[in-house]
Amino acid sequence: MSQKKSNKNQADDQVIDVVEVQPSSGFNIENYVAENQKIISYVVGGLVAIALLYFGYKYLYLKPKEKEAVAAMYKAEALFAQDSFAVALENSNPEIEGFLDIIENYSGTNAANTAKYYAGICYLNLGNIEEAINYLNKYSAQDELTDVMKTGALGDAYADQGDQEKALSQYEKAANMLDNEMTTPYYLNKAAQLSYVMGKNEDAIKHFQTMTTKYPDAAESKEAEKYLARLQ
Repeated sequence: MSQKKSNKNQADDQVIDVVEVQPSSGFNIENYVAENQKIISYVVGGLVAIALLYFGYKYLYLKPKEKEAVAAMYKAEALFAQDSFAVALENSNPEIEGFLDIIENYSGTNAANTAKYYAGICYLNLGNIEEAINYLNKYSAQDELTDVMKTGALGDAYADQGDQEKALSQYEKAANMLDNEMTTPYYLNKAAQLSYVMGKNEDAIKHFQTMTTKYPDAAESKEAEKYLARLQ
């Protein structure tokens, strides 16, 4: 018995000795830092510089620019509301910046982004369809409603361009993007009317029926009933 116990103690000692003297094969963070201290300092310094540049751009440059852009937008929007699309787009008065000036002078601001939408609508009303599509596509919608309006305006542009299939696709997309009593029946009506013109009577009936069923109080629904009586 005592001999077996003695052998066990010796085996334990051997295991402990092996563990203690066995070299580590794992990753040593202290050695890595010591060997690459210069590279790490460059990386950390670069990240700090990027962060400082970002915050400097956002709060020292972009924020003041945003205020200036909003003030400029106020004047351009007033001209737009008067249907003075050419003047709102590009103003010869040095004291009033048009939407194109705002896009160029205040790049990166929310106001400059909104100016792209207004520029698209101005070009649409002025009959310059290519530029209308160009600026509407450049506009990044900030919420669901403005996204619907952008999509519907692209439908109008394609319709004016004579591309009925694209126009119909945009109208149907706009009608299904946001369910409400204002934009949904409005774009359903456009989709229905265009479907009727294109000879797609089944699609026209479907859109008209959706309007009269889901949005009976909408102004467009009364007109839809007349078309349904004609088509059915």
